[in-house]
Amino acid sequence: MPTYVVLANWTDQGIRNVKDTVTRAGQVQAAAERSGGRLVGSWWTQGAYDVVAVFEFPDDETASAAAIAVGMAGNARTQTMRAYTAEEMERIIQKLS
Repeated sequence: MPTYVVLANWTDQGIRNVKDTVTRAGQVQAAAERSGGRLVGSWWTQGAYDVVAVFEFPDDETASAAAIAVGMAGNARTQTMRAYTAEEMERIIQKLS
């Protein structure tokens, strides 16, 4: 399954409800599983982002829907990046010739 790295920052609402962040992460994990995806891991971080998570989803559309759903909840704004394995990158490079 394709892999996605999600960088998240809390909104004003999210920081007001920060005590629920672990519970919310569990809800995001359950939603990902319902859509056919999987949460590989999530970490609360210092620096430019408040949370970093890695997911696997069946396709880009499912990953996008999951990111939009998180945004609709109002607790975080996200940036999602498609991540490629070495094998996937080899196939991409082969297309350059």
